Formats: sequence, C-alpha cells, structure tokens
Amino acid sequence: MKFKIQNSKFKIKEKLDIERLIKILLANRGIQTKKEIEEFLSPKLSNITIQSVGIKRPQLKKAISRIKKAIRNKEQIVVFGDYDVDGICGTAILWETLNTLGAKVMPYIPHRVDEGYGLSVTGIENVILNLFQDPKHESKEMLKQVQHDKKRGLIITVDNGIVANKAVDFAKEKNIDVIITDHHVASTNLPEACAIVHTTKLCGTGVAWALAQELKTQNSKLKTKEEDRHLELVALATVADLVPLKGANRTLLKFGLEALKKTKRIGLSELFKEAGLEKSSIGVYEIGHIIAPRLNAMGRLEYAMDSLRLICTNNQKRAEKLARLLGSTNRQRQDLTLQTVLHAIKKIKNQKSKIKSLLFVSHETYQQGVIGLVAGKMVEEFYKPAIVVSRGKKISKGSARSVSGFNIIEFIRKHSSLLIDTGGHPMAAGFTVETTKLLELQKALEDRAEKLLSQDMLTRSLKIDLEIPLSALDLKIYQEIQELSPFGIGNPEPVFISKNVVVEDMKLVGAEGKHLKIKLACHPEASAEGSRKILRSAQNNKRIIGGIGFGIGEKAKEFHIGDKVDIAYVISQDEWNGNKKLQLKIRDLQRTL
Repeated sequence: MKFKIQNSKFKIKEKLDIERLIKILLANRGIQTKKEIEEFLSPKLSNITIQSVGIKRPQLKKAISRIKKAIRNKEQIVVFGDYDVDGICGTAILWETLNTLGAKVMPYIPHRVDEGYGLSVTGIENVILNLFQDPKHESKEMLKQVQHDKKRGLIITVDNGIVANKAVDFAKEKNIDVIITDHHVASTNLPEACAIVHTTKLCGTGVAWALAQELKTQNSKLKTKEEDRHLELVALATVADLVPLKGANRTLLKFGLEALKKTKRIGLSELFKEAGLEKSSIGVYEIGHIIAPRLNAMGRLEYAMDSLRLICTNNQKRAEKLARLLGSTNRQRQDLTLQTVLHAIKKIKNQKSKIKSLLFVSHETYQQGVIGLVAGKMVEEFYKPAIVVSRGKKISKGSARSVSGFNIIEFIRKHSSLLIDTGGHPMAAGFTVETTKLLELQKALEDRAEKLLSQDMLTRSLKIDLEIPLSALDLKIYQEIQELSPFGIGNPEPVFISKNVVVEDMKLVGAEGKHLKIKLACHPEASAEGSRKILRSAQNNKRIIGGIGFGIGEKAKEFHIGDKVDIAYVISQDEWNGNKKLQLKIRDLQRTL
C-alpha cells in the first residue's frame, strides 16, 4: 500500500498547535474560507436551501402544485420507492407527510426479482391493479388494452425514476402523472414526467426530505416534531447510501444522528435491541455495519415492504416480530453472500488467463440481491473494478463496484447499445442485459478497461492528512478532532503518520489472529499537554502508546520487537471502567527506511 501524505510540507516536530492542526485537516477536505470553516464547525439546518442542494425551483413548484391538486381531488397517490435503505426511508418520509396532509396515499416498494429496479412497466401495472383498484379490468392482459379519459392518480418516485423513460411514457398512456424524486446520475434524455425533483448532492431520502419540507412550510397542519422524526431517517439513508459527508449531507447527518439517538419510532428501537445496540451509542459505524444491513436484507432476499413497515409501525408486538424477521433474514443474507464471494473469487483465481484489470464474473446461481455486495468484496480482495452478474435464461442482472478515480457508471454507459438499461453512481452501478449478449458485453468492457486503467489506479493507496510525532499525541487532540465528525465518505476520519517509532510489543488477537495488537515506543522530546495519561516505561523514560490494527494480523510476520516502523493511524479513545486512555487504530505500518 502506498502512503499519500496530503500535506507533506507541514511536519510538526514541536508541541502541537491544535488550532493549526484543525485548519490543515479542514483544508485537506476542501474547506478553506472563513465562511466554509464556520459552516462546517457550526452547521445549521437553516443553511440548507433548495438552491444550495442543487434542486431546481421551477421543477419543485410544479411538483408541489400537482401534489396539492391530487390532495384536493382525492386522487390516489402512490409513493413508489426503492428496496434499499435510501428508498425505504425516503418513501416513509413522503408517505407520512402526505398522510398527515390528508392525502389518499399508499407506499409501494417493488419486488427486486419480480419487478426489477426502480419505476418499471411491470411495477406500474401492479400499482394499477393493486392500488388504483380498477374493478372493471382485473388482468394485465385486459389492462394493456385499456385507455382512460380521466386522470387515474399520481405516482411519486423516491430514489429512482431519473432514467425510467419507458415507464413514465407507459404511465402517461394510462393517464397517470409521475413526479420523479431522485439523486442518481441522469442520462442524456430525461423522462417526460410531470416534474423532476433531482440533485446528485443528496441521497434519495434527502431529496424526498427536501420535497416534504417544502410541503410542510406551506401547510400549518404539520408540526415541527414531524421534521425531527424525519431527520433520523435522512441520517440512516445518508450513511447507508455512502454519499459524501460535505455541506448539506454532513449537516443532515449531524442533526439526524442526534434525533436517532432519541428516536420514538418503536420499530427502530426494537431493531436496535435485536442488534444488541444501545440507542445512545448509535453512530456512523453502527448504521453502516449493523442497522443498514438489516434494513437492506429484506429487499435483497424477500420483500422490502417489511422494512418499511418496521420503520413506520406504531404497534409494539408487530415491531418486535418485524425486528426478529429482519435480523434472521440478515443472517441468511450474510451466509449467502459469503458462499457467493468464495465461489466468485475461486472463478477469478482459476481462470486460465491472467487476471484482467476489470473483474467480470457471472453465474446462474448468483442471487440478484447479493451481487452488489459480492462485487464490493471482489474489489476488497483484488483492488480492481468488479462486475458480478446474476445470469438468467433470457435476462441477466449485473452489479458493479469501482476503485477510486474510475467512474463506473460512465464506463458502463459507453456500452448502452448492448444493454437494456443501466443506472447508478461513479462508484456503484447496475445494469440489465439480454443473456445472449452477455459474453459480447464482457469482452467489450474488459478490453476497454485494459486501455483505461493504469497500474497506479489499481494500486491501493492510503491518504494521510499529516505527519506528526507520536510523542505529541494526547486525549485533548482526540477530543478536538471529534469536532470534525461525523466521519465518512468525503469527510474521512483524519489519518496521521508517525515515523521512526519502535515496536515495543505485539501479538495477534481475534478469531484466527486476524487483528494486530501492538505497543509502540517513542522518546518524549515533544511531550504534549495531558501526556501523563499515556503509559510510560519507567526504565528508560519512553512513552508507550497502544494500538490495534483490525484485519492486518498478517503484518506480524514482517516485523520483530525492536524494529523501527512508520505507522499510519487514526487517533481513538479506549475506555474501561470509566478510565480513558489514548489508543491508535492502525491502518498500516511499514519498516522505516
């Protein structure tokens, strides 16, 4: 792994100036002006406006006007979401908001396998048959022959629809208006929807929240407490969908996390309990690695409506039952993902030719619900862009994950002539292809990737904020750095490097010795305030700082006690029986040259 120090000019060798350190860390995240720094360190919900998040005001006005008309005329409104956390949470926000306004509204989440991703012709047919309830035309065959003179109602998409041209046209044929709310990358030709509320600056739930906020400001029925209940859902989706934690996203997450820790949603409280979490401990890690996988599991293997029901229910017994269901389904998902990952890795390693720059693996046993997760694991294993395909008899579904600097959705869209449809983000995308064209698509993508991907792009690198002496660390620095949280994509937890430190002790811990526990020694020539809390060796006046490296146990083979190393790490705090001490989370270590 390559170390990339972002501020190699600044090498702090004396007592650490915390104010200067914070400015350097903010600059590394593109925050430099006085206004930017103030808004980052003191975020306010009032700073989030329609203009600031990139939503077009005329389109928003059209959407509001059409929704008000539907409410007045008692038209059926369907909030058509996606089956992941982002789509589920956004659907809950709009459904609850419209319901409070007195709308005739129902939520709808498509089935991943039966209906596919996003707004589709099949999905709209099912909506008409099941929710618009036309008693005269009960079969899909009859439905296709029917035209109606009057408006049947309104569909509002959440986290999808920006590339659903065919589906929107079909809805119009059936005299159903469509409002699109989405955050995915748009294609060249936008759907001919009634209104398009779109931006790539927020997650899909964030866009739905913005629309709901506009509805709230124009209606006195909705009380302020509704906003708090919805911010917690924006927090869940913002983390789960891996959007950059800058600007509005960071502000929404910061306030959303506060709301989540005090949530009165019975379903979420039961889900936390099922996962063994204390409500007050919920943070970015807990959402991303424990809560979101449970909410996503239903849409991957079963039916995501149960996740939506859990979020919205007011029934204690139902919440308990649904939480148990989500937990057990997630365990099934984990087992299936592991089996598929092992199979895919074996296929890649056993292929006769050299492993290509782009990994492309397909199989008829791969379930659509886990191929995105498998693609992500493939990137972790090989550090190459990966495409995993669930091969069907006629139609195959693919999911792609990328490496930093390689826009996977743009790359795949260059081959749209071979695809039925595609959509996604620069780092994650999905597509549908006729199975007869799968091999042609694979060859086209692999050949083009060989030309575009350099060896530098396929080499793991670790961005490091700054080099500082290990002896300068103390708990006060840790506390000051926490003011930059919440951390995540776009606002990573600060990573530092300290050079020429001595391995005092080390051992393997955890299952199969996957983790490295280490003690590092340095001389206190630049001892920082509060350093008394750091353990010292009485024999030689060395300062000893403990660290833990998760998943890097194999590194123990490369070093011996007494070796001098350069370490890259995150500053953390270890607490035991009320006592707090500094601890390093080791990202990597290399022998000092």
